[in-house]
Amino acid sequence: MVMELNPDLQEKKIFLIEGLKRTYKGQYDAIQPLPYIKDRLYCVDKVFVEGGVEVCLAPELTSGTGGSWERLESYKSIYTDIRFKSKRRIIQGEPGYGKSTLTLQLAYDWCNDVSDSPMNNVEILILLRLRQLGSIKSLYRAIKSFLLFNEPRVSKHEIEKIIHSCSSVHIILDGYDEYPGRDSNDNDDVHRIIKMELFADFDVSLTTRYLPESLRKETKRAKLTGFDDKARDEYICKAVVGNNDEAVAEIKQRLNENSILADLCQVPLIFVMFAHMAHDQRDLMKFKSVTQFFKHMIICFYDHLKQKFKDNRSNKLYLHEMEHHKLDKIAFVGLNKKNQQLSWIKTRFRQRVGPELYDQYILIGILVEEDVVSDDSTGDNVLFTTMVRFYHKLFCEWYAAHHLVTLVKNAHDLSDMLRFLDPFDLQYLFRFACGLNPNAGKKLINHLKGLPGGDKFAILCILEQTGDVNDIMDSVKELCSRRVEIKKGDSALLQRSTTQLLEIASKNHIPISCVLLQSCSPRVDESGLNLILQSGLSLSILSSLQKLWIGEGDRKLTNEEWAAILSYSSQCTILTKLQFNWYDLPDTIPVGSIPPSLKSRNVKVWNKIDFGRSRRLNLQTGQWQACDFKGNLLRGEVFSTPVFFDNMRSLESFSKVGEGLGMAKEELSFSHKFGCSTESEKV
Repeated sequence: MVMELNPDLQEKKIFLIEGLKRTYKGQYDAIQPLPYIKDRLYCVDKVFVEGGVEVCLAPELTSGTGGSWERLESYKSIYTDIRFKSKRRIIQGEPGYGKSTLTLQLAYDWCNDVSDSPMNNVEILILLRLRQLGSIKSLYRAIKSFLLFNEPRVSKHEIEKIIHSCSSVHIILDGYDEYPGRDSNDNDDVHRIIKMELFADFDVSLTTRYLPESLRKETKRAKLTGFDDKARDEYICKAVVGNNDEAVAEIKQRLNENSILADLCQVPLIFVMFAHMAHDQRDLMKFKSVTQFFKHMIICFYDHLKQKFKDNRSNKLYLHEMEHHKLDKIAFVGLNKKNQQLSWIKTRFRQRVGPELYDQYILIGILVEEDVVSDDSTGDNVLFTTMVRFYHKLFCEWYAAHHLVTLVKNAHDLSDMLRFLDPFDLQYLFRFACGLNPNAGKKLINHLKGLPGGDKFAILCILEQTGDVNDIMDSVKELCSRRVEIKKGDSALLQRSTTQLLEIASKNHIPISCVLLQSCSPRVDESGLNLILQSGLSLSILSSLQKLWIGEGDRKLTNEEWAAILSYSSQCTILTKLQFNWYDLPDTIPVGSIPPSLKSRNVKVWNKIDFGRSRRLNLQTGQWQACDFKGNLLRGEVFSTPVFFDNMRSLESFSKVGEGLGMAKEELSFSHKFGCSTESEKV
C-alpha cells in the first residue's frame, strides 16, 4: 500500500533522490580499464559493452546447472522479456564477467533518464555493494551509511517512510558471494528481501558468482557468459580506438596471434586490459602461455610507475617487483581455505607486507582499498574499517601460485596440502604454478591426472610449463583419436580444457575423430564461427573434425537454429558425418539453407530419434529418409513424428517391429521400457 507523504517528506524525497544520484555518479564516472593508469577514468556509458546474457526458463530453481537456458539480445531483456517476469532476479557470472559494471550501467540509466532502459520509470533505485555492509543488518541503515553519507538532511527513519511511499522501487544487491552474512541463518534485511519476506512488491536484482542456498521458486536466473567476437570488436571501437578500422584490425590481429589467450580474453575484465595494452604498446610480444601473458602484464604495471619516478625509487621498485614473498603467502593462505578469504583488514595487511611495499601495491593498482562497516559499530554510531583486496581474483591466484611453487618443490604428498585448492575453481592458480617452475609443475600435473577429468586439464598445464605446443602433441593426438565428449554436467574447467585442446588440435591439423556434445543444447553465434554450448563456452570451427554428434536436446530446434548448425558444420572442412541423437528437428529443411559444401562432400546428416528410429537428411531435397538401426537407407520410407507405444504392449510384440530394423535384444528392452515407437509409414 502506497503511503501519502506530507510536504516536509516530499521535500526530503527530493533530497534523497538527488543524494543517490550524486553517489552513483561518483561511482559510474570512475571506471578504470587499466588499474595502473589512475588518471584515465571513464564514464560507464562510454565503455560498457554487452557480453553474452542468458536466462533460465525452467519452472523451478533446483541447482546451479539445471534448467533450460536461452540467450537474450540485451541486458534490458532481463527486465522486459515477459518470460522472465519476476520480482526477484539473480544475475550470475564468474569474476571479471561484468556483474558490477552492469549494475553501474543500470544506475547510469536511472540517473540520466535513459528512455529505453528498464530503469526509466523507477522512482528510486537502491544499489548496494554487499561486501561493504559488514555487520549492518538494516537496509535503511545501509542506505544512509553508504549512499546518503553526504546528505545530512535525510535521516534513516525518513528513508524508511519515503521508500514505503513509492510506487516503484528497484533494489540491486551487488556481490552476494562477497556478503559477510552470506548463507547464514541471520534474519537480516538482505536475506528477508531475497526470501520475499521484505519488500515483496519491489523489484530486486541480486548479482553473485554462485546461487544462495535458499531461494524461492519465484526467483529467476540470468547469467553473463562473457565476451564473444562481436562484443570484443564493439569494445575496441567504443573505448579504445574509436572508428579507426585499421587500429581495430591491428588489435584483433594481436589477439589472433595470441590464440592461447582466447579463453582468458572471454573474461571481459582481462580482454579490456589486453585491448588497451595492445593499443598502447606497439611492440607487444606474442605469448605462448597465459603465465607469460600475466607476467608481462605485471611488468607493465611496474613499468608505468617507474616512468613516473626519475630518482632512486625506480631501483627500489625493481627489487620490490622481484621480492613479493609475503604477498604470495597471504594470497595462498586466503585461497587455501574452505571459505576463501579475498579481503583483509588494511592495518594488519599493511603491517604484514611492510608499509613501503603496501603503498606501492596500492599505487600500482595490484591492490585496492574499500571502506566497509566495522563490527564495532553500534546503534546509529556507524564505524568503518578499510579493507584491502586484489584488483581481481586472478591477481590473487598469480601471487598465490608463487607460494604454491615453493611448497610443492619440497613436498612429498600433495593431497593434504591442496585439500582446499579446487582446480575447477582455481584453474589459473595451477596453470600459473606449472608455468612458473618446471619441477613443481611436474608434481602438480601428476596430482591433476589423478582427479576426475583432470587428465585434460593436465595437458593444458603441460603447455603452460613449456610454452611449446609441440610438447603436448602426443597427448592431444591420443585424446583426439577417440571420441571426445563434452557433457552438460561437466565442470566449467573440464569443458574449457576440452574445447581448448580441440582448438589446439584443429590449428595444428591433428585429425579429430569424433566430438559428442551431450545434453549441451548448442547454438551458433551471430558470426557463424562459434558453436555456443549451454554453459556459455564457445567452440570455434574445427577444420580437422571428422564427426560431430549432438545428443539429447531439451527443445525443438527452429529452422534458423538448424540452418546455423548446418552452416557451422559446413566450415569444418573434413567433416563426414553430423548426427543428432534424440533431438526434435524440423520435419523439412529449406533446400536453400543447406550449404553447397555439405552437398558436394556428401556429408551424412542423421537424426537418431530413438533406439529403433533413425532418419537421414536428403541434402538435395531437404526431406528426411528412413534408415534402419544401422543407418542404411530404407527406400520409399520416411518416419513420422515419434509415437509412444501403449505401455500395455508386450515386449514380444514390440520386438517383432524392432528385429526388422536390426536392433539387439538389450536395445529392444531399453526402447520398450521407455515406450519408444518404431512405427513408420509409407510415403
